[in-house]
This record gives sequence, structure tokens and C-alpha cells, in this order.
Amino acid sequence: MNSPLPILSLQRGGIAVFRGPDEPSAIAKTPVEGRVRIRRLGLEGDAQADLTVHGGPDKAVHHYPHDHYAFWRGSIGPHRLLDGFGAFGENISTSGLTEDGVCIGDRWRLGTALVEVSQGRQPCWKLDHRFDGAKVNAAMIRARCPGWYYRVVEEGDAKAGDTMGLVDRPFPDWSVARVFGLLIAGDHRQDRAALEALGEVSALAAPWMRRREKLLG
Repeated sequence: MNSPLPILSLQRGGIAVFRGPDEPSAIAKTPVEGRVRIRRLGLEGDAQADLTVHGGPDKAVHHYPHDHYAFWRGSIGPHRLLDGFGAFGENISTSGLTEDGVCIGDRWRLGTALVEVSQGRQPCWKLDHRFDGAKVNAAMIRARCPGWYYRVVEEGDAKAGDTMGLVDRPFPDWSVARVFGLLIAGDHRQDRAALEALGEVSALAAPWMRRREKLLG
């Protein structure tokens, strides 16, 4: 099991105008001061603008490794968003944990809450717009550094400085990086057997399970 690691920051945000009045977003999230309640649908006070593609029980909490910020500075250059936390709309910031070391179905004790990894993030155009036109979306897919989502198994609370520790790993062969590669980055073309085997990963969120079925054809 991984050693507990500190939570650098927790972020939340409300719905605001994004690319125009008809395209609101809650991607702009700011650090929480003090403890925050983690409920079934996410951090208390957090929001999602388009519930058809964001939020819900399987995408309640978004975790993005702060480890990747150095990569982004090298990839797109300096940007004000990379000077703090929450640049990619994440709710949780940590260092020392990336997509290669997290598996679908992992259960983590996050403060006093218990959360379970449900899927990787599927990046979209909003990241490019948030970073003033930089090609973040495509670069994130190529670099396979999307972050991941949790469902909340047990509600609780947490604050920056608390730790998160691995409680259970039922699918150790299915890292977020591997699943993202198969379903989003095109690895299924060379590894149909893995795509077929992925069907046994019962913790995978339903939209990604449907994507698997579509790719199987």
C-alpha cells in the first residue's frame, strides 16, 4: 500500500460566465480555507455547470497531480494559473501521486471521507480556453496526464494539510494511465485483449464502460 501523503490544497468554485453568457463553467476553482465537507456529489460549495458531462456520483471529486505543473510550464510556458492550485479545475492537489500509481477502484481515505477512483478525466476544449488558447487538451492526451475522478463512498471532511492514504486496491493491474491509454489515447488499436479484459473492472464508471463497448465495436 502507498504511504499516506499530504493534501496540498482543496479547491471549489461556483458557476460563472466562461466563453460567453451561453457557455457557463465552474472550472475556475480556488483554495478552501479550513475544513470542507465532502458529500456524495462533491465538496460542499462546489458546482458544475453542465451536469450532462460533469459532476454526478461518479465524478464527484477531481484530483489532479501538482507534479504535472512543471511539465505544463515547459510545454506551454509560464502562465498565471500555474502559480497556484486549481489550474485544471481540480478539487484536490497533491505531490507524489500520478496516474501510473493510482488504479481504478482504489479506495482512499481522504481526511475522514472514503473515496473510490472511478475513471480518468477526459479533457475537452475548455482547458484550451482557460489557458488563453494554449493547446492543453491535445497535449494532455499525448502526455497521458489527465488526473482522475472519485465517487464518495463515505462522506466526511478534510482540509489542506490532512493526509490521504490507500485503503484498498481491488484492480492493481488497471492504473488510471493504462485505462486512459486504452479508452482515450488510442492504445486499444494495439491491445484489443486489454480492452476486452477491462470489462471485468466493475468499479469503472458507466460512461467509460460504454466507451469501451463502442471501441470494441
